[in-house]
Amino acid sequence: MVKTLLPTTAARSLSLLLLSFLFIAAGRHAVAAPTLTIYTYPSFVSEWGPGPAIKTSFEARCDCTLEFIALDSSVAILHRLRLEGESTRADLVLGLDANIMAEARKTGLLAPHGIDTSALELPINWQDDIFVPYDWGYFAFVYDTEQLTNPPSSLEALIDAPDDLKIILQDPRTSTPGLGFLLWMRHVYGDQAPEKWQALQDNILTVSKGWSDAYFSLFMNGEAPMVLSYSTSPAYHMAVDNTDRYQAVAFEEGHYLQVEVAALVRTSQQPALARQFLEFMLTPAFQQEIPLKNVMYPAIDLGQQVPDVFDRLIDPPETLYFQPETVADHRKQWIDEWLNATTR
Repeated sequence: MVKTLLPTTAARSLSLLLLSFLFIAAGRHAVAAPTLTIYTYPSFVSEWGPGPAIKTSFEARCDCTLEFIALDSSVAILHRLRLEGESTRADLVLGLDANIMAEARKTGLLAPHGIDTSALELPINWQDDIFVPYDWGYFAFVYDTEQLTNPPSSLEALIDAPDDLKIILQDPRTSTPGLGFLLWMRHVYGDQAPEKWQALQDNILTVSKGWSDAYFSLFMNGEAPMVLSYSTSPAYHMAVDNTDRYQAVAFEEGHYLQVEVAALVRTSQQPALARQFLEFMLTPAFQQEIPLKNVMYPAIDLGQQVPDVFDRLIDPPETLYFQPETVADHRKQWIDEWLNATTR
């Protein structure tokens, strides 16, 4: 005869308790942490850019997963947002700049940020309910001191330079610095800009699609002694490469300002988390990653946390800047003028 052993009441209670713990644990694992998706540009999320450290720091605070999706440029971010419309995966866009803000606003796909931006420290007064700056800098020409000992010190001197002085530019239709230089020329020369573009043609070695190709593939390989970049670019070389070889030159007319911004996407499934990230952007934990990893000025006062090499950068005599609405109203016209002047 086979005996069946019936569990005691205590044993049954213990079994039920263990099962309860298992169900609770399984439930916790079944609820995945929310994901915050941010469209940005490649250098921001590269291994040497600020993205990896920012991802680690924010995820430690938010109990979430931060997903960066890298697109070609700020212009590409705007194009992708337009293409996807309200079905976009993005919760935030990070990497637009002031020169395309008005166009981005017109899409109707961005929402008010609703955060305190009083900590901002920029060369201009900033008041905007959609866009939050996270860094800024000046467009400038960087030159190789081993190839060029006496660089032009103004736009006019550059335009009048001998034909054998070659420079590398970027396309204003696809590149943020390229558009910045277009606006720089327009700000200084106004309606005379097209003829100045024509006068500059013999000095242009090439016009690349983007900044990386121009700077790393061409300039750093010695193809030309000057390249359109940023006044902050030498800081990286001085601090990381430990060399003074590459320097920016201060132009007498002043330098055009770039302000990089982030914005909340209106259809975001994680609006509270997105606003938490925008607030995080204006804290030292985020901003300390900007100077040497994004090679720009921080958007808040970091005091002694700013690397000493930034004290050795050029100080433009004047900040040149068009309001975003002015750029939006005239961008196509000014690009057409550039095309007509440079294809003759």
